[in-house]
Amino acid sequence: MNEAMEKCRLDIIDVIERLYPKSDEMVQSKISALSFFLASSPNEFKSIVYEPSLCIILQGSKAVGFGHQMYHYRENEYLLASTHIPADVKIIEASTQKPYRGLTLTFSLEAIYEVLKNVDANKLKVQQKSEKGLFFDTLHVKLYEPILRLVKLLERSNEEIAFLSPLIMKEILYTLINEKSGYFLTKFAMEGTTSNKIVKAISEIKHNFSEKLNMAELARRIDMSESHLYQNFKTITSLSPLQFQKKLRLEEAKKMLSVRNIDISEVAFLVGYESPSQFSREYSRMFGMPPKEHLKHLHA
Repeated sequence: MNEAMEKCRLDIIDVIERLYPKSDEMVQSKISALSFFLASSPNEFKSIVYEPSLCIILQGSKAVGFGHQMYHYRENEYLLASTHIPADVKIIEASTQKPYRGLTLTFSLEAIYEVLKNVDANKLKVQQKSEKGLFFDTLHVKLYEPILRLVKLLERSNEEIAFLSPLIMKEILYTLINEKSGYFLTKFAMEGTTSNKIVKAISEIKHNFSEKLNMAELARRIDMSESHLYQNFKTITSLSPLQFQKKLRLEEAKKMLSVRNIDISEVAFLVGYESPSQFSREYSRMFGMPPKEHLKHLHA
């Protein structure tokens, strides 16, 4: 690692530890797109759904399970999620002496598309073939420097944050698009590509997760055959559309249980299940305990 990159990394950690002295928490910063993950010990695998985002490890390391594959990334490496991608994640290196420090920047595909308008079209190699919705690469100083400036904004006034943070976010996306990750982001953002059509399908399912999924209607809306939709959806997310909807329903149920005491049957109906017993079975399979027991655990 070169000296400039190491300085950026340590400067970001310094700002985080001044602003957020607690060792174990997920922190949403004053910049809505920017959050931090802090831990002083390893943890067990957790089922999550990534938002479209750039994830960076500043200190420590993490394992990411996607489909049947396991990926590891560590300091000065990053992960890009192109859309809402289900995964299992686990912090594998963290201690009180050297706690885990990571940050996440969320973005919209519309924001990427706006940046693409200012990039030389000859540089953009858009491939029709879909691939998994996660991309891993090594950080470099051109990307680290604007990220450091964005983090440092947190120590400035709200007015400065509101004006400057969108400009720096645009710079970060511009840098990503002009690097190896450019082809990955472009294929998901460009209208008409197979990957972009699957992003639209994911968005449809996400916004209507509690409703019965009509595959024929969904395929018609994105102008794709049902078999092509199924095949490419599974390539990008590692799940079928129905499995993806189930994961969204159960993640939403978990969220409901964590924020308030609520009847289990009511939660089941709210997230789209017709049978509370089926909901309990599938919840247990995903989270390792039935919702009733999880409810007690979450509010202990």
